[in-house]
Amino acid sequence: MKPKLSFELREAVVSVCGKIFWLKDPFRDFMLSCGVQSEMYDRYADESKYKIVRHILSDLDTMGEEGVLIQRRIVTALCKLRKIPDDTVTDKDAALDALRWLKNLAVEQKLMIEEEKDAVKARVSEARRKQVALAARAQKMQQLRDDFVAMSMAKSKEEIQRRGYDLEELLAQLFEAHEITYRRPYRVKNEQIDGHFRYKGFDYLVEAKWRAKPPTELDLAALKRKIEKKLESTRGLFVSIAGFRPEVIYEFTRGKSSNIVLMDGQDLILILEGQISLVDALELKIQKAAQEGIIYFPLAQRFS
Repeated sequence: MKPKLSFELREAVVSVCGKIFWLKDPFRDFMLSCGVQSEMYDRYADESKYKIVRHILSDLDTMGEEGVLIQRRIVTALCKLRKIPDDTVTDKDAALDALRWLKNLAVEQKLMIEEEKDAVKARVSEARRKQVALAARAQKMQQLRDDFVAMSMAKSKEEIQRRGYDLEELLAQLFEAHEITYRRPYRVKNEQIDGHFRYKGFDYLVEAKWRAKPPTELDLAALKRKIEKKLESTRGLFVSIAGFRPEVIYEFTRGKSSNIVLMDGQDLILILEGQISLVDALELKIQKAAQEGIIYFPLAQRFS
C-alpha cells in the first residue's frame, strides 16, 4: 500500500484548494474529477473550502488504499495545473505561491516521480494487455478460418443442413473476438432471431443464411418486419454466404428506405483472412448505407 500524504503535503493541499478556488462549484467539480464521491463532498458543502478539504482528506484516510490513491490523485491534479482554474479568485499571487509550494513539496517527497512511474507502469501494462489480446484474436481468427473452410467443403446432406447453425456460431465467435458483445440465436414468441449485437448506439438483429441460392425479396422483408416490431434504433445485418441478386436488392429498396445492411460470403472471407477487420467492415457498410443508400456494398470494392 502506498504511504499516506505527509502532514506538510496535507497542509499544502488545504492551502492550495482554499486559495485557487473562490467559487464552490468549480471546486466541487475538481474534487469529483479526482475521484471524490459526490456524497462525501456534499456532506460538508456548507462549510468553508479549507474545512471541506480537511474533512475529505480525513474521510479518505478511513478508506484504506482506495482513499490514499484518491488523495494522491488530488495532489497530482493540483501539481499539473498551469494556471488558476477559477478566474474569480481575487488574490492570484497568493494562489500561485501556494501552488508553487505544493509542487516543490511534491517533488521533494518524490510523489510526482512515483506518480509518473505508476503512469508508465500502467501504460506498459495496457500495452501488454493489448498485445496478448491481439495474439489471442489472431489465434481465434485462424481457428474461425479453418472452421469456415471445413464448412465450405461439406458434402453430406447432414453436414450441409448443419452448416446454417454452424454459421450462426461462427458469427458469434467472430464478434466476440472483436470484443463486440453478441447474443446467440434466440426466440421471441414465434420469431427466430439468429443473433443480436449493439454497435455505435444501435441494436442489430442478425439473419444468417447458408443456402445454395441467394435470399429472395421475401427473406429480406421478413427480417425487416422483425426489426419494425422493435425500437426505432434497431437495424439489421443479413449475412448470406450465397450472396444477393441485384434485382432482389433493387426491388427491396425501390421507393422506400431500408434499415438493413447486407454481407455475403466473400465479405466474410475477407474478414476471416484479416484483409479487413470486422469493425472496419461494419463501419464501411453502415457508412455506405447511411450516406448513399447502398445496403449491399461488397468489401472487395474497397480494394479496387
